[in-house]
Amino acid sequence: MFKISHEQPEDAAAIETLLEKCFGPDRFRKTAYRIREGLVPAENLSLVAKQGDDLLASIRYWPITVGGIYDGLLLGPIVVAPERQGEGIGVALIRQSLKDAQDAGHRFVVLVGDPDYYRRFGFVSAFDKGMTLPGPVEEHRFLAAELMDGALNSVSGMVAGNMSVAV
Repeated sequence: MFKISHEQPEDAAAIETLLEKCFGPDRFRKTAYRIREGLVPAENLSLVAKQGDDLLASIRYWPITVGGIYDGLLLGPIVVAPERQGEGIGVALIRQSLKDAQDAGHRFVVLVGDPDYYRRFGFVSAFDKGMTLPGPVEEHRFLAAELMDGALNSVSGMVAGNMSVAV
């Protein structure tokens, strides 16, 4: 059985190894990675799943703005060890982290991912909500979810890293 906890500094190397194993070096070319450049993950929202000392999965959130006005979060990456995929670890991390984000007062989350997978968590098309990304993305994979009712009603514009919390 796995245990979910907040990411600790000593988890960084194992997380990077798992990201490299699952996504390779091409991940740094993706638009979502470019948005995260120079940012620190949102406080208390980065989680890991471990079994004993073994890292099984990780999820991170990043502070963003939309249209330079609306504060939100960018989810990603979420990574699960290939040999442990299909066990519900990713689902558990997403559910816990979305609840934590909502409890912390965050209003909405955006991500780039599989709409069929993320629909169960309340994600819908971010393009249909009037949001855009500063780089290439398959439109159907750019998604958003409200953490507070009506949070996306007036949100529109370009997603950017919230540099007011940058390193």
